[in-house]
Amino acid sequence: MDIVLQLLAMEQMDKPKELAVFICFASASSMRHMPVFSTIVCMFLILSFYILLRRRISVYLLDFVCFTPNPSSRCPAAAFMEHSTLMGFFNEASLQFQKLILERSGVGDMSSLPTGLTYLPPQMTIADARQESESSIFSTVETLLSETSIAAHEIDIVVANCSCFTPVPSLSEMIMNKFKLRSDVRIYNLSGMGCSASAISLNLAQSLMRVYPNSYAMVVSAENITQNYYCGNRRSMMIPNCLFRVGAAAILLSNKPCDARRSKYRLERIVRTTTGADDRSYSCVYQQEDEEGHVGVSLSRDLVKVAGDALKFNITTVAPLVLPLKEQLFYVISEVLRLIQSNPKSRPYVPDFKKAVDHICVHAGGRSIIDEIERSLRLQPEHMEASRMTLHKFGNTSSSSIWYELAYLEAKGRIKPAQLVWQIAFGSGFKCNSLIWRAMPSISELCMKGNCKNPWKDYVHQYPITISQIRQ
Repeated sequence: MDIVLQLLAMEQMDKPKELAVFICFASASSMRHMPVFSTIVCMFLILSFYILLRRRISVYLLDFVCFTPNPSSRCPAAAFMEHSTLMGFFNEASLQFQKLILERSGVGDMSSLPTGLTYLPPQMTIADARQESESSIFSTVETLLSETSIAAHEIDIVVANCSCFTPVPSLSEMIMNKFKLRSDVRIYNLSGMGCSASAISLNLAQSLMRVYPNSYAMVVSAENITQNYYCGNRRSMMIPNCLFRVGAAAILLSNKPCDARRSKYRLERIVRTTTGADDRSYSCVYQQEDEEGHVGVSLSRDLVKVAGDALKFNITTVAPLVLPLKEQLFYVISEVLRLIQSNPKSRPYVPDFKKAVDHICVHAGGRSIIDEIERSLRLQPEHMEASRMTLHKFGNTSSSSIWYELAYLEAKGRIKPAQLVWQIAFGSGFKCNSLIWRAMPSISELCMKGNCKNPWKDYVHQYPITISQIRQ
């Protein structure tokens, strides 16, 4: 009789929280009249219901595609220097400085520049910038949808990021118009987030997919060089001209349980760190005008040090999530001993991340950044191979560089089921963001099947090349 009265009372309640609490109290009060077996069954059902509510929604990476530039757009170092000379923007000292940066940058002769910058004088209008974005983004998204057999109208969420090109309508609207997405699709456009924007876009997509079940989310990461080519003689602002090249990536995510078997990876963790409260970190990558009014992005001398500091902050969060217990204990003990000894100059214990993750993809921002991360984490050259080869083949492609690196590992056939992949992205602000992926059982089969659209398919047999070759 008590249970009947309780069920009748439920009809007067509208809020799910009140209903859940009422069920617990009703079950507890009715247990006094139940046999032991019935009580156990009831408790099991309540526990199952609680676990179901607390269950983490898995986000799967179905596939990703990186933009492959047309061979006609490649810009060897000799052609770059000849073009810089003929432009007439730079004095002799600036030309010699650019030549020196190119020799030390690690960027090879196969990297590409947008069409507008190959003309004399260079064409840097909004129309040329739109053409650059459309050519890289449209072909990448089209290939992604084709490879995954997902129709455009099935996409529920679109997140696009491009730091230095913010047209109206936005790039995400441009994608929506081109592929005729549904009117209720949730679209977002991120700008000014630097080379770590892809990880931020994925974090936003992950948050949305927690709210909207059974959804497909597409993340598009690109950069635009056409309107961001610096035409002055300030050295700190000429460096991006020598490093940044054309690139883009499109990533398709799903939170549908049925897609687990046909996915490449499962997203394990996203860890974001921002040190923008510090003035030196905030201004180390800064868009501004020089004395003559030329707009460009200035890279300070502190950039490598700032990146190393941001990585240390990020590691303090990543380490407990991925490191074996033994490494965590060593790290804690070393920190305690440093505090007891009161010796800030003593070197802290650096955990052995090689025991925690199988592959590392560090943003290919430049040789100095890659070398600093290798030194800070005490890694071997083979762990930085994907980053160095990506920098050599494609240059600094901004936020999409970590996807070219993952594509390199796939083309080499190195990723095996259940392995962990750690993507580390750096960006202005200053930001250090980490993505941890778990390879799914079907990874080997899917990588072999997708070799035809891998940007490394025609060149992977030429890599890796040695450091001496890069310097030469």
